[in-house]
Amino acid sequence: MAENRFDVSRKFVRVTGRRDNGMVEFEFSVGEPEVAVELIMPEAAFQSFCTEHHVIFLETPDASRPQGDFAWNLHDATHQRFR
Repeated sequence: MAENRFDVSRKFVRVTGRRDNGMVEFEFSVGEPEVAVELIMPEAAFQSFCTEHHVIFLETPDASRPQGDFAWNLHDATHQRFR
């Protein structure tokens, strides 16, 4: 049986928003893009962070495609009411 290894050298960033005050909202994940933490930092710090971690940039999800009950993030929770 082939062994599946979690590759901690692969790091991913998905930009989820940019604020008028220069802050960048993004998701950061290690190994696999499906599990991520949400972060926010100034543009310059974000650029340095991405360079230092050699990230792979992911596309922003298409808002028009259907989402399941678990397809939300903290940013969404601050702008809409959930059941």
